[in-house]
Amino acid sequence: MELDTKLIHGGPLIDKYTGSSSVPIYQASTFHQSQFAESQEFTYTRFGNPTRKALEETIASLEFAKYGYAFSSGMAAISAVLLNFSHGDHVVLPKDIYGGAYQLVTEMFPKYGIEYTFVDETNLSSWEKAIKKNTRGIYIETPSNPLLTITDIKGVVMMAKQRNILTIIDNTFMSPIYQNPIKLGVDIVIHSATKFINGHSDVTAGLVVTNDEEIAETIYKTQKMFGSMLDPYDCWLVLRGIKTMKVRMEKEVENADFIAKELQKHSKVKAVYYPGLANHKGKELHFSQSSSGGAVLTFDLGSYENAKTLFENVTLPIVAVSLGGVESILSYPYTMSHACVPEKERLELGVTNGLIRLSCGIEDKHDLLNDLLRALDHVISENRPQKKII
Repeated sequence: MELDTKLIHGGPLIDKYTGSSSVPIYQASTFHQSQFAESQEFTYTRFGNPTRKALEETIASLEFAKYGYAFSSGMAAISAVLLNFSHGDHVVLPKDIYGGAYQLVTEMFPKYGIEYTFVDETNLSSWEKAIKKNTRGIYIETPSNPLLTITDIKGVVMMAKQRNILTIIDNTFMSPIYQNPIKLGVDIVIHSATKFINGHSDVTAGLVVTNDEEIAETIYKTQKMFGSMLDPYDCWLVLRGIKTMKVRMEKEVENADFIAKELQKHSKVKAVYYPGLANHKGKELHFSQSSSGGAVLTFDLGSYENAKTLFENVTLPIVAVSLGGVESILSYPYTMSHACVPEKERLELGVTNGLIRLSCGIEDKHDLLNDLLRALDHVISENRPQKKII
């Protein structure tokens, strides 16, 4: 089944009870048990719900996995996976990591006695050198957030399998449309379904998939014990969003590629980070494991004042946390996604106070570009003295 068809028919499309063309929202907390002493599939929504099951089957199908689980947020999904490591375990992670994941690791791991090491994700030997006798997991995020650095998925998987180490990847930026880590040998794939999978900025959701039955059972138990499952209505909204994910993302990727190339030419733009650019470090590697540059780009205007000026003068993109919606979204990683990362480490990573992340929506690409160019007209040259953010 080709992807276009799979998005519609890969999971349950028709309700088996009524013939409805949309899986209903089973807005119930509990289910009647006519044979109370015998088991049945659905008893209590924290344990399982027909609408959630439809979503979980759909994401498993899209990611070429056997098992899928839906959580109340991307961070709930990440937590359900990472907090299953035990006292004395060691986990290796990328330096350029989503701020929420960074905070979870640096603040919660020590409480559980879990060790961790952050490495240069672009250097395969850095991953290998960080592995210890007690290393039990490797966590990947590629392209990374917000600098879009690239990790060699196959290379990391190979060294992990040789040592019986679990591999985990956050696949949010590329989605199942453009990157399928299970096919590359990764054990667990995580998504913030809030982003491209839902695609309409009206849901907070997370997804986890795996092919391993033992891992699947652990994830399910964790979902049930944490009570972090996704509610039926939001499951339905994500299912609705999935049907148009490919056509949405094709337009968003087209826009991002166009905008990145145009901004790279602009004299007031200090740097542009986008895997589709010819000079992007890791481009060749990225396209060996992904089929597009994605819909997110990041650019640096050199200072807080310049970023502030741009935000005050754009009219089409909204300025907000998050990404992946049909509307273009400008974000400020310095105080948004990476606010919880200590300033010294933020700056060392390249998350400067002039850095701006753009998630391209489905607007006309020329309208988007012209809006950005008009806003840039108000920005001073990057060589002017910079005002520090307070």
